[in-house]
Amino acid sequence: MTKRAQILVTLFTDAATICLSWLLYYAIRVQSGLMYVIVEPDLLVPMLLVWLYWSAVFFVVGLYKPWYAASRFDELALIFKSITLGCLFLFFAVFFDDQGSSVAYSSRLLIAMYWGVLLLSVSFGRLALRSFQRRMLIAGIGAHKTIIVGNLARCLELFREVIKFPALGYRVVGFVPVDSRIIHGGSENVPILGYIPDLHSIIAAHDVKEVLIALDSSDHDRLLDIMTHCNSHAVGLKIIPDLYDIISGQARTNAISGFPLIEISPRVMSQWEEVFKRVLDVAASSLILLLGFPFWMFIAILVKLESPGPVLYKQERVGRDGERFSIIKFRSMREDAEKAGPQWADKKDPRITRLGKWLRKLHLDEMPQFINVLNGHMSLVGPRPERPVFVESLSKEIPLYTRRLKVRPGITGWAQVKHRYDETIEDVRKKVQYDLYYIENMSWRMDMKILFSTVSHMLLGKGR
Repeated sequence: MTKRAQILVTLFTDAATICLSWLLYYAIRVQSGLMYVIVEPDLLVPMLLVWLYWSAVFFVVGLYKPWYAASRFDELALIFKSITLGCLFLFFAVFFDDQGSSVAYSSRLLIAMYWGVLLLSVSFGRLALRSFQRRMLIAGIGAHKTIIVGNLARCLELFREVIKFPALGYRVVGFVPVDSRIIHGGSENVPILGYIPDLHSIIAAHDVKEVLIALDSSDHDRLLDIMTHCNSHAVGLKIIPDLYDIISGQARTNAISGFPLIEISPRVMSQWEEVFKRVLDVAASSLILLLGFPFWMFIAILVKLESPGPVLYKQERVGRDGERFSIIKFRSMREDAEKAGPQWADKKDPRITRLGKWLRKLHLDEMPQFINVLNGHMSLVGPRPERPVFVESLSKEIPLYTRRLKVRPGITGWAQVKHRYDETIEDVRKKVQYDLYYIENMSWRMDMKILFSTVSHMLLGKGR
């Protein structure tokens, strides 16, 4: 089952249990005769609004993330917390409404009853769904295609452990040994599919969804190599626990059915933070573009008057998951600035115009990039997007450079506020460290910190 299908099935299950709980609540409150009702309220419209309300609450707390052999107890605990908080909000909303209209407090007691009915209904529905999914995985239905990468002996050892836990949902389709001299081997009819340099094509050819890594604790370089080859694919990376020391700060332990694995580079931002980040992107970009329109037009006229060429400068960049897009800036260099080919800007670059120098110093040349933010190619905060030629060369020279492509690039970022412009390969290495730190610690609080720092840099004219 695809991730989208999993989410749709979960949405349908929740819709059924939320509506059922509302019907039970309605029956007890209105039709049982146990409570006095002056006018019988409508059934369908409130039920639709209640479903929309709880769907939004569940989405915000992360209950609609793709479920895959996860803990049912943890999910039930999250359901308890979200329904309790959601009902507390309803309780206080009704309380203030009752205070304003001098209504008796009985309506607030009804919410406590509704909390119990809803909690039992949704919990039972989720438990039934997850138990069914688990049984399907144990039967081999819906399991993810998986490869095991590492030393062949450890690959075989890990394989034998994995098959003891079918609820994990791993269907091992082959091994990828680190030693290219091994041409035969395997276990239980599991073949050798290739070697580490072939990982990109192996993952694509076999539609691999999970990569399990079985290495010795001294194989630091090979681990980085494996991660680099897998970065361009949407695959899960997990490793046996004894290598935790070499990826400290970039891993999360994931013990399922008593089988411990470490998840490399897990998704850090919660769903509600991702939604908040995108809403902030769209709102801020729209506001800046609209309110500053006269000023942007004034800059455009100055750019046109100072030197021949277009007002806006477009350049191909590499975005999230390797997607190519055209970044937009106010032109700050001569029109023929790159007639000799792509190159980094120097500290006193003669190609930069007089106006361009000030535009860069105040970061005003980057204002048209808010158009890129609106169309979804960029975010306000994230790693700066690079040109394809530089991405290709830097990916070969800097380990984990392509991990920057796992998130949407930004107008500003942690590397921009903490380090100077790129002039040498060492500058790039240092900024990659800052970018990786940001990716591992993404949160709306960190984004706010970066945005405030960026505004400070602009006001102080620290750009170049």
